[in-house]
Amino acid sequence: MKGFDPKFRDFPDYILGITHEIWEGRGIATLHDYYAEDIIVRSPGALVRGNGGVIAATMATLAEFPDRQLLGEDVIWSGTPEAGMLSSHRILSTATHAGDGVYGKATGKKLVYRILADCHAKDNKIDDEWLIRDQGAIVRQMGWTPEDFARDLIAREGGPTACTKPFHPAMDIAGPYQGVGNDDPWGARLGDTLTRIMGADMAVIGATYDRAAHLEYPGHQTIHGGAAATHFWMGLRAAFPSARFAIHHQIGRDDPDMPPRAALRWSLTGKHDGWGAFGRPSGAEVHIMGITHAEFGRHGAGPTQLRREWTLFDETAIWKQIHLATGDL
Repeated sequence: MKGFDPKFRDFPDYILGITHEIWEGRGIATLHDYYAEDIIVRSPGALVRGNGGVIAATMATLAEFPDRQLLGEDVIWSGTPEAGMLSSHRILSTATHAGDGVYGKATGKKLVYRILADCHAKDNKIDDEWLIRDQGAIVRQMGWTPEDFARDLIAREGGPTACTKPFHPAMDIAGPYQGVGNDDPWGARLGDTLTRIMGADMAVIGATYDRAAHLEYPGHQTIHGGAAATHFWMGLRAAFPSARFAIHHQIGRDDPDMPPRAALRWSLTGKHDGWGAFGRPSGAEVHIMGITHAEFGRHGAGPTQLRREWTLFDETAIWKQIHLATGDL
């Protein structure tokens, strides 16, 4: 871990350690140490540049959810300390909506939701980030639909001309990290599967997913099996049949005491021109930022298959783009 604080045993310990220190340890000021001053943070809902914005957002979140916990489930990573390392880490968060904020007046609702984030770190600082929260899970547990929450958010942010615009590649800023991951076969395997799914080869799910595959999808959905996976992916692709699919980052790892696993950061960019998971086709131009984690294994002498999958995108950001394009406010 050349260039990193020696208190961290390895890169996963660094990622999970600073997350705990910042959020649950209330060490918000340590963001000056762990985040670069001009960090670029891309989330489906916005593009933020600069550590000042990150610190402000962190304080606002803790004011709204003062008991928030961030439980690190996994860190899938690539790179070296000398060249820089990229972590794709998965967090299960618990929180109580105890303060007023971006989600409205305090409701007292107890929430459970996931976050998937890709972070580039070098010399003990994170300087490039792609962050996806399960906003669909958050708002549903508060009694909203993602569609209605997005409509209300536009109004509360001052209307369609003044509101914060969801992230689109046209607004992106080139950051210090230009890597694409590693060439590990597990990452290649997941990349091939998702590419085939997005190419309408849904039969690949039956061939590559375990019959009892455990699946975690947006909206804090926990479902199982190939048929459920097919329904999920079909609903997404059917809504955006002409959208351009791209894999931007791909990692595979096979670590001791862990199943083989992979992480992909991907996108769909194009028209909402089909019936699917987002209702009547609107023709809206939409960009979807997605991250998928997967674990692989087999039963005895059987074939190696995908046993567990976690996929996230922000449903509210998709609906916000549709509302802004259609004027359905």
